Amino acid sequence: MTVTEESWNWRGGRIREAFAQAADITGELLAAPAVAAAWDRPSALRHYSVRGLSGHIFRQELALPGLLAAPVPAQPVIPLREYYLERVIWLDAGPDAPVSGRIRQGGEATATDGHAALHARVHEALVLLRTEVPKAPASRPLHIPSWGDWSLELDDFLLTRLLELVVHADDLACSVGLPTPEFPERVTAPVVELLARLAVRRHGVTDVVRGLARAERAPKSIAGI
Repeated sequence: MTVTEESWNWRGGRIREAFAQAADITGELLAAPAVAAAWDRPSALRHYSVRGLSGHIFRQELALPGLLAAPVPAQPVIPLREYYLERVIWLDAGPDAPVSGRIRQGGEATATDGHAALHARVHEALVLLRTEVPKAPASRPLHIPSWGDWSLELDDFLLTRLLELVVHADDLACSVGLPTPEFPERVTAPVVELLARLAVRRHGVTDVVRGLARAERAPKSIAGI
């Protein structure tokens, strides 16, 4: 089967609505008293505190209003498939890799002022994004300096955020003894599709099909990330 670039894309209003819902639901989880109470404890995610995990979850949402307000970046736009298959180095890095350490440090820095301050900043950013995201062109490039010399289109960026929000909401809920948030299908469908593609990248089609359909021949893991 030929994997086309179009098959990696969820574009237009549906991805923006899904992003808004996912961010709001995960923001409500962040606001929970159980998160504040566990703020300085280890999380369910290896090497992360609850504080650092919370900062990591929302680090790019906090940056997004400024990215949208900034001039259009000069760095070339790459497709989402290239982003995951060729560009990012964290995807195959273990928790002890230098890149993983840098990501954790970013989360800790984002949450350094405490739970209440992070929640207030996230709330303010999400209010702005409810206005700014819908009116931005889908082809609007975004560039984060730590990425490298390339950009992503807004709708592709939002799909990467959906994945992070859904996966890490589960991490955060498990870390503080709360039920994992229930996201609507418009949120979970693109996330499950993207995870399946990343699982095929790592394990191959046969193992992924067996993992999903044949318990008697299923591999130990078909994790995509």
